[in-house]
Amino acid sequence: MLASSLPSALPASRVPDPRDAPPLRWGILAPGRIARSFAEALLAQTRQRLVACGSRSAEHADAFAREFGLERAYGSYEALLADPDVDAVYVASPHSHHAEHALAAIAAGKPVLVEKSFTRDAAEARRVVDAARAAGVPLMEAMWTRFLPHIDVARQLLEDGALGELETVIADHGQCFDFDPAGRLFDPALAGGAMLDLGVYPLSFAFFALGTPGRLTARGTLAPTGVDRQLSAVLEGFADHPDAHALVTTTLAARTATTAVVSGDRARIEIPGPFYTPQSLALIGRDGSRLDAPAPAIPQHGLCHEAAHFAQLVADGRLESPLLPLDETIAIMAAMDDARAQVGAR
Repeated sequence: MLASSLPSALPASRVPDPRDAPPLRWGILAPGRIARSFAEALLAQTRQRLVACGSRSAEHADAFAREFGLERAYGSYEALLADPDVDAVYVASPHSHHAEHALAAIAAGKPVLVEKSFTRDAAEARRVVDAARAAGVPLMEAMWTRFLPHIDVARQLLEDGALGELETVIADHGQCFDFDPAGRLFDPALAGGAMLDLGVYPLSFAFFALGTPGRLTARGTLAPTGVDRQLSAVLEGFADHPDAHALVTTTLAARTATTAVVSGDRARIEIPGPFYTPQSLALIGRDGSRLDAPAPAIPQHGLCHEAAHFAQLVADGRLESPLLPLDETIAIMAAMDDARAQVGAR
């Protein structure tokens, strides 16, 4: 029998309590479904303050402000960005409008957290990043998974070489939606499709584990509107892991397992579904030995961690996150461009 190849124990997560982050006064741009989740997370598990929201509809903004106890509601994005009491802006509009709204926030001098996918394509991402760097404004993609406790455990295992030489990363994200040609997910004008909305999670996870790939090969099928309905991609040519492959897959037409696995020649990490939420983690040796990190005992609003991380960056005077650098966000957008182009998505 093989001797156990595992460490004596899993590392503890280094993710701080989100209540420890210095409070910012937040403004929410485009108070829709994801903005509601963000607001719930901040109010339940951080000391962050929600002070204002801005919508194209004054009625919508007023309703959101009443629901979450915000001090001010604006019937335009411009009015929100002009509020001197707003320390940071969360851009929660559809990703078809992220670049426009992020650039407006940067021009107003507001640190900005931009919901994923960061933009429609890599060209837009570069414009936003260049503008933030030129203005000296903090900017981060709100890929909340990167900031969760179980992902930090995985990060430490990868940094310590606990898995040995990495061989494969496999991750998926599929949800089942009825086809609606007028719906956001199926509308090319709103940057619909599986990859930008769902596939960004497994793709970002592959970048997290292996780095930026040198090559990507994609296959997929299209919805009648021309957006990607299903897409799978093999990533290879990683500088630090030349023999490793990553397989990511996404679909709008089936609820998949949404799991993630990183395998090396000594051990593997398994994260059950949904891997992108606060979750458990298992480290499994090649002899079958196993160490488990349980899921949080108290249910978490997972978005609290990205907000707390960004608030700490702003308080520390840092312009981007070491856990998700802006150049990596651009590289992920470029990989999604490549994948969608290979399958002919609109």
